[in-house]
Formats: sequence, structure tokens, C-alpha cells
Amino acid sequence: MSIDITPTPLSLPSKVRLVATDRPWTWLALGWRDLQAARPISLAYGAGLTLFGWLLVLLLFEVGTPWAILPATAGFFILAPLLAAGLYETSRRLELGERPSLADAMGGFRRNGVQLAMIGALLLVIHLFWTRIAGLLFALFFGMNFSPTLAELPVAMLRSGHILPFLLIGTGFGFVLASAAFAACAVSIPMLVDRPEVSFLEAVTVSIQAVMENWRAMALWAGLIVVFTGLALVPFFLGLLVAMPLIGHATWHAYRELVPR
Repeated sequence: MSIDITPTPLSLPSKVRLVATDRPWTWLALGWRDLQAARPISLAYGAGLTLFGWLLVLLLFEVGTPWAILPATAGFFILAPLLAAGLYETSRRLELGERPSLADAMGGFRRNGVQLAMIGALLLVIHLFWTRIAGLLFALFFGMNFSPTLAELPVAMLRSGHILPFLLIGTGFGFVLASAAFAACAVSIPMLVDRPEVSFLEAVTVSIQAVMENWRAMALWAGLIVVFTGLALVPFFLGLLVAMPLIGHATWHAYRELVPR
């Protein structure tokens, strides 16, 4: 006998709430409140992502592909919303008046596991596509034999004379893919954690609708995410200790305000 794991279709909101352009600042304030209320969980999350960043850089350096550090770091922006599912669960439980543990936070990945896995597959495809494009662009502008050490890489690229078109075209491709990932995941993953009966297609549809109908506020929110995360990555990923949990908790509050029950 087969088991149907497809969530029952719901009557999802025909439209999302419209919010003021400056609401992302309020989401950050509420996210900071949750970070303080669940500090051990939040900092453990941030520490785990910082360690992952260190290991990723060391791995890319060891296999002789230091050029991939930048696209891999950019890919972090794409995959981060899924990695924050535990933070969404923590904020959900705090909202209910509970005192969640780290085990409770990890339970966020199991509340709607199949659908979260599907949206994770979508994000992984976008990330792999971006990595492939970055590799092709690097080979096109710098050649297949361009292999300086990590310390020599920035100077070697600047001396090549191709750095400007490489950055312009690469940034353009990255912006398009990152925008698509942001629109699909702005509120969809916290929605899947909050409502296990929702499918990932339904959640992505609502997320895109929320971004399109609140494009000013969501543009500000996306910009704040990029700035906070970018600054967090500069000191060798140490800033992720605080930036990642702050953005994760704030994203939960963005979802709760944008998507009516």
C-alpha cells in the first residue's frame, strides 16, 4: 500500500499584507529580541555556520580552486534561508510562550521535512548553476592555466586587465540568481516550518507574491541582509556568530507580518 506524502491543498491567502517600506527595521528589532531570549541556541547556530565557513575555505584552498571561494561565499546567501529553519522554529516557540532548547530548534527541519527538502533541492540547483557560471566566466576571462596561490590571487586578478568585465558580468548573473532565490524563499521556508500542511509550491507562490506586492520594503530587506551578511563574512566569517541568528529570527517576523493566517 502506497503512502501519500503530498500535503493537502489549502486555501492560501489570495493576497498578502501590504507593509510600510521601513518595516524591515522593525523585523530586525524583533529578531534581536528573539536572539536575546534564546541566546544559547542563536549563538550555537552562528558558531556552527562560522565553523562551516572556515572548513569550506580550507577545502577549496586544499583542492587548488581558490577562485571558487567567492562564488561559494555568494552561494551562502542562496542556501542560508534553508539553514535557518531551526531559528524559525525557535522564534515560533518563543511566540507561543515556550522556552525552546537546541533540540527543539533542530526539530524545525522535521516539521515539514519532505517539503523543506524539495525547496532545499531548488536552492541547491540555483547554487550549482551559479557555481558553474562562475567557473566558466573565470576560465573565459583568465584562462585555464591561471592558478595563483590564495595570497597572490587578488593581485594577479587585478594585473590581468580583465577584472572589471569579469566582475560586472559575474555580478550581473549573481544578482539575477540571488534575486530569484530571495523571491522564492523570503517567507516560504518559515511558512513551511509554521504550517506543516503547506506544500513547497504553495509556499513559494505566496513568497513571490509577498515580494512583488511589497517590493520597496522587500528591496530594503534584501539590501540589509546583503550588508549584514557581507560585513559578517569580512572578519573571516566571525560576524556570522551574530548576523546569521539575527537575520534568521527577523525573517520569522517578516513572515508573520506579511502572511495573514
